Amino acid sequence: MSSSDTRNVQEIGFILIPGFALMSYASATEPLRAANLLAGRDIYRLRTFSPDGAPARSSSGVPVPAEPLPSRGAGLGTAFVCAGGSPREWRYPGVLACLRQLSREGVRIGGISGGPYLMAAAGLLTGRDFTIHWEYAAALLEAFPDLSPRQARFLIDGSRISCGGGISALDMMHVLITERMGPDFARRVSDWYLHTEVNEPAAPQRASLAERYGAHHPGLLSVLERMEETIEMPLDRAAMARIAGVSARHLDRLFATHLGTTFLDQYHRIRLQHAHRLLKQSPLSVSEIAVATGFSSLSHFSRLFRAVYGVAPREARRE
Repeated sequence: MSSSDTRNVQEIGFILIPGFALMSYASATEPLRAANLLAGRDIYRLRTFSPDGAPARSSSGVPVPAEPLPSRGAGLGTAFVCAGGSPREWRYPGVLACLRQLSREGVRIGGISGGPYLMAAAGLLTGRDFTIHWEYAAALLEAFPDLSPRQARFLIDGSRISCGGGISALDMMHVLITERMGPDFARRVSDWYLHTEVNEPAAPQRASLAERYGAHHPGLLSVLERMEETIEMPLDRAAMARIAGVSARHLDRLFATHLGTTFLDQYHRIRLQHAHRLLKQSPLSVSEIAVATGFSSLSHFSRLFRAVYGVAPREARRE
């Protein structure tokens, strides 16, 4: 390789937190490998790091060889942190210090799946437009109430990149390769992986409400959407009926006909699912989680949680 080619190689680092999702990592790295192959030379050089320099084990148990965290002047152009599992277990002060140091050196910092949570913990997302996998959004909002993630597939805000993970990393890499190599080359890379439909950054991470609930009545969908938005401060049945543009009795019929449940049971289910995520991912106490999900009584919260999940909230956290 000539000296000119060497200067044109862009080094991209991936800091893997044990328990990271292998699909997210592969979706981010494979397009770069294909870009080198299609270019006939190295235009990207990938480096993989872990908190202790040992092979990082993915959530599926597959180990990925890694080196110690990059030191000052490592020469990286971009560094992504990939995380999966529970944010309560991501106690890696060395990773946070590393991200801050790389940022001070002008390295572009990215987070994949749960990675933006660690970027937030390092203080790198203040005033930034960013996203995170929907599974971790609740924990991030509780830990960093001054931040506001968007539910997007990926977002690029200057020197900060965030990605919800999964196959959305393919979309993100298509854009990053386009930035450097142009749209025609990026399309060749995407075609290599049969990735014929590249999603926009702001495309949703999850299926629509209609798909998730199997319902299509517009008034009912507007109520379900508001239920998901008002977990901490639930609205009463009369207020929700006004949102749907129907009477309270007709709202009851909509829930019975389209979902086979009641208004209150559905609202409880949505709030308890949120509580279950917080128990797994956040450091909040059970009492704090009860309040954060709109239950004024801890005993009421515990009773409903046990009825749905078969165990008490504290047992669910231990499991």
